Amino acid sequence: MSKLKTKFVCQQCGSESGKWLGRCPECGEWNSMVEEVAVKKSEVRMSSTPVSKPRPINMVDTSALPRLLTGVNEFDRVLGGGIVPGTLFLIGGDPGIGKSTLLLQVAAGIADRYGSVLYISGEESAAQIKLRAERLGKISNNLLIFTENNLDTIVLEALHHKPALVIIDSIQTMYSPEIPSAPGSVGQVRESTGKLMRFAKESGIPTAIIGHVTKDGNIAGPRLLEHMVDVVLYFEGERSYAFRVLRAIKNRFGSTNESGIFSMEERGLIEVANPSGFLLAERPQGAPGSVVLAYMEGVRPLLIEIQALVSTTCFGMPRRMAAGFDYNRLILLMAVLEKRVGLMLANQDAYVNAVGGFKIVEPAADLPVALAIASSFRGMAVDPYTVVMGEVGLTGEVRMITRVEARISEAAALGFKRFVIPAGNYSGLKLPRTTGLELIGVASVSEAMEAVFV
Repeated sequence: MSKLKTKFVCQQCGSESGKWLGRCPECGEWNSMVEEVAVKKSEVRMSSTPVSKPRPINMVDTSALPRLLTGVNEFDRVLGGGIVPGTLFLIGGDPGIGKSTLLLQVAAGIADRYGSVLYISGEESAAQIKLRAERLGKISNNLLIFTENNLDTIVLEALHHKPALVIIDSIQTMYSPEIPSAPGSVGQVRESTGKLMRFAKESGIPTAIIGHVTKDGNIAGPRLLEHMVDVVLYFEGERSYAFRVLRAIKNRFGSTNESGIFSMEERGLIEVANPSGFLLAERPQGAPGSVVLAYMEGVRPLLIEIQALVSTTCFGMPRRMAAGFDYNRLILLMAVLEKRVGLMLANQDAYVNAVGGFKIVEPAADLPVALAIASSFRGMAVDPYTVVMGEVGLTGEVRMITRVEARISEAAALGFKRFVIPAGNYSGLKLPRTTGLELIGVASVSEAMEAVFV
């Protein structure tokens, strides 16, 4: 009996090796090589007759690509206006964050508008999915549930029913009989995604794939998976908070700057029409350590409260903690405050929190965090109708940021009157000067402190 030949495949980048390696030579990831059975690839015969001929790009007809509206406006916004026929899109997120709930709501919306939707589940039974649909109030005769893992059977059923949308939950549970390895392995995920891509393009039926994520937050499987699909969406949020954010990491049919904001309620995901007002609803008035940031979530401005608490340490080494903000950035800003502004923070514990469970990653949050720390340290409150934004450099300078007009417009609509912005943005601001808003351009952290602590 002949022994099956094996190979080792990197789970991150999909590169192959004839022997096990502790570190992948392609992507440099440690302990990512997994053993798989080597499959002999069949010879591919190249046809001498081309399927199509080259033509000028202005002669390509795109009228046959109308977008399908799901009825979930935030979802349609992220996709660029709806689902394009023949699209293969991937949505990933932490376990229990609401991926299946979101796509079940999308499936119900498509079923009500365009016909049948085929929901394939490799993890849950049909009864479990029906219970969720009843809880969400999304029962429809056009929503077809199919519990199957064999991808060949799934493709045949999809071609038979010709649904308006196919949903795969999840890609890590699917397998192709041609690959002699377990579902979820690198080879199975790669081959299954390839088959779904060919099915979507040849049939014109849009297909959604749910993907699990690793402990690092990346979608499990080879990195090639994200290159194969047309759209990559990440569904994020803290499970202890109601807010959920849908981001487009890759979108061949629209912008990757859009984001959708939802609130997880008892009856499913609810679209948040005014997230800024919701986030600031419980903001304390006149409390030291509280500063409002105009944050850009993609191209959408949001107002988020930054809170800081500074107190004298009772240990030998002061503690620094950050929730929703980069810890290393916090250390840097405290060093700037001590060296450039003269605040004695070497013996102070510092805690920073972005209210609402958002993860603040853009540089515009530097100045609000620095002022929140200074406010708590001095015990002086910042005017509650003031919004602060700006990037801070190591020399204490305040650098320019993007989309200042959009941030100011969003804050002004909620009643904010004073805006502390970088001096570089102030000189080129296009807002009318007769709006009744007080705009303060600052070039350094010291100037910003003089502006807010009067």
